[in-house]
Amino acid sequence: MPLSEHHLRASIAVSDIHRAVAFYEGTLGLPALQSGPSATITDGSRVYGAGGVAALNVYQSVTAGTSTATLATWYVDDIDRIVDELVSSGVDLIRYDGLEHDAKGITARAGGGRIAWFQDPDGNTFALEADV
Repeated sequence: MPLSEHHLRASIAVSDIHRAVAFYEGTLGLPALQSGPSATITDGSRVYGAGGVAALNVYQSVTAGTSTATLATWYVDDIDRIVDELVSSGVDLIRYDGLEHDAKGITARAGGGRIAWFQDPDGNTFALEADV
């Protein structure tokens, strides 16, 4: 069976699962679908739902925050509304040098549409993208 027939889930390493739970559940409002161990850490991981499916695995690890790349992207219909909601919850958007951002921190996406970035407490980078 080719991999294209199977669901894919992003995995994000965090340094402190309790701080991560406060961010992912409290600040972002993601529903925790399950929790479990992470290596030798009892209750050190969570699986979060997005878009009606299990989409994000967050686990405690010593490798947390070591990637500077965007690790996962939410594709949204109304990026302005989502940005407003995140900012009102305490999320700061990233403004990259060399890109023009509007007052909210949203920039034009290569190929059309709009994009904005934010980070979790460990510096893991996420994006929001919209076609308009």
